[in-house]
Amino acid sequence: MNFSQSSIRRQAIRIACFGLIGLCAVVSWNGMAENKAPSAQPSAAQIDLCPRPAVGSAVPEPADVRSSHGVLKLDLTIRNVLEKDGSVRYCYMTPSGAESPTLRVHPGDRVELRLKNDLKDIEPDAKANGPIYGPICSATAKPHKVSNPCDSGVMTATSTNLHFHGMTMSPVCHQDDVLKTSIQPSDPVFEYNFVVPKDEPPGLYWYHPHVHGFSSVQVEGGASGALIVEGIERAMPEVAGLPERVLVIRDQDLLNPNAPPNKSEPPQLTKSQVDSDGDAQNNGTGFGKPSKDLSVNFVTVPYPNYEPATIRIKPGQKQLWRVLNSSSVTYLNLALLYQRKPQSIGIVAIDGVPEQKDGKGVIPWVDHIGIPPGSRVEFIMNGPPAGETGLLVTRWVDTGPAGENDPNRALALIKADPQAPELASTLPTAHTPLPAAKLTPLRDVKPVRTRKLFFTEVQSNPNDPNSPTDFYITVEGQKPKLFDPHNGMPNITVHQGDVEDWIIENRSPELHAFHIHQIHFLVMEVDGHPVDEPFLRDTVNVPYYKSTELSYPSVRLRMDFRDPHTVGTFVYHCHLLEHEDGGMMGIVRVLPRGKK
Repeated sequence: MNFSQSSIRRQAIRIACFGLIGLCAVVSWNGMAENKAPSAQPSAAQIDLCPRPAVGSAVPEPADVRSSHGVLKLDLTIRNVLEKDGSVRYCYMTPSGAESPTLRVHPGDRVELRLKNDLKDIEPDAKANGPIYGPICSATAKPHKVSNPCDSGVMTATSTNLHFHGMTMSPVCHQDDVLKTSIQPSDPVFEYNFVVPKDEPPGLYWYHPHVHGFSSVQVEGGASGALIVEGIERAMPEVAGLPERVLVIRDQDLLNPNAPPNKSEPPQLTKSQVDSDGDAQNNGTGFGKPSKDLSVNFVTVPYPNYEPATIRIKPGQKQLWRVLNSSSVTYLNLALLYQRKPQSIGIVAIDGVPEQKDGKGVIPWVDHIGIPPGSRVEFIMNGPPAGETGLLVTRWVDTGPAGENDPNRALALIKADPQAPELASTLPTAHTPLPAAKLTPLRDVKPVRTRKLFFTEVQSNPNDPNSPTDFYITVEGQKPKLFDPHNGMPNITVHQGDVEDWIIENRSPELHAFHIHQIHFLVMEVDGHPVDEPFLRDTVNVPYYKSTELSYPSVRLRMDFRDPHTVGTFVYHCHLLEHEDGGMMGIVRVLPRGKK
């Protein structure tokens, strides 16, 4: 079940599977939609506040903010603006006007990030709703002036914080706590201050807000940015010297929600369905109205004609593409098409961790790659030859009968151009190999125990088919409960040094994306069948349940709590943020080694 942006605010206030690699289909596109609603055009003042490129623009490179002498210092302000169509745009801005910069650090660097909350109480639906979690947690109540954002726990439409997704950092205030840390517009500038672990794998991570009940609204509005731990050429020497391109793919409410599908699409095999809140559901055809529009580095590719953004590249040039799916609910299944033929791409890393097998780098070459919301992929690609134009596309993802519609669509034209500008960042050619891992490979560690968790969805009012859906992730043996951020009691307790197997079942007719903070895991089995993946993940799909199946779909994950930075209390959840905000989240507490 999916929700519109406005309905998610209401939901918050009341508080198989496309697999590990992806699915195939065909993509078609035409020119820009002719019936684009005038209301979708922002005013000049709005553009100045949170600027966005025009439809069909060249894909801009995000500004780089790099550490210097072992320290990355940065001032960020989070802002929002109400659009004429009722949607709310969010952005991170630097004092120089750069939007959502890419943060570049080295292992061992210190990060000093000063965040100012400049959010306004402009949510169009908020004033019609009541409290979420008591008197200090309503969308209309003015946030109390608190002396310490570290333990305020205030969660309103204007509260915010930062989560550094995928990083192995301590889940404490000023580092990566999202359970209590909450910054209000009335608070002074709040500083995040932490050291990147010296053994943090080099690769692509990201930052975004994580205030329970409002994560989806802020991320869907554009509040996200990439974070790169440098040194990937030390793990995978094949990428040394390559130009690197960062692509952040976001989703947003449809610019043209009332437009019919493009005439070039084949006739629909089933009638287009919408849920009670007006979002397009998966129709099983690979075509039709999507639930959300997508953008590439903020260049929107709107339904129904999907006029693509433009990427210029020198003919045949080899590049490293770092792709982040920072969508709130949209799955990606990326492919490069040259003359309609899929091209091979070499997978270098997934979820920030370069692929390793038997202690050596491994680069599998595939013609498409699935990326759940929150996940990242880094791959080697070769530009089209002179005189040719290619396409970056996302193919249909089968999200299940209760899932949103993620159809085939083009994202960007790839133009071979001898005059294409040089990219801002190129990987070093000189490099020394990373030191050998000190820990036993995760696959070779015997887990101390096995747990089972399961996803479920329940109509809040079984007698009303239009009532909102409650989302649960439950540890077997416990009673399903909606996540309560003020409870504080862990659903799971482990010790630092433990390795466990978690079996995650999906008992719902919708694809879910399991994510856990602070650690990575290894996928051991899918539906009981062993898999041999040479990389670690922090987000993974769990196939949806079909009524004809004799057992629930599942994945077995080997969870790694050996790093000392994992000590503390943090969360796991579905990374479809509407589901997370709707209650599909739990708490794990990692105790120091030997502590009872």
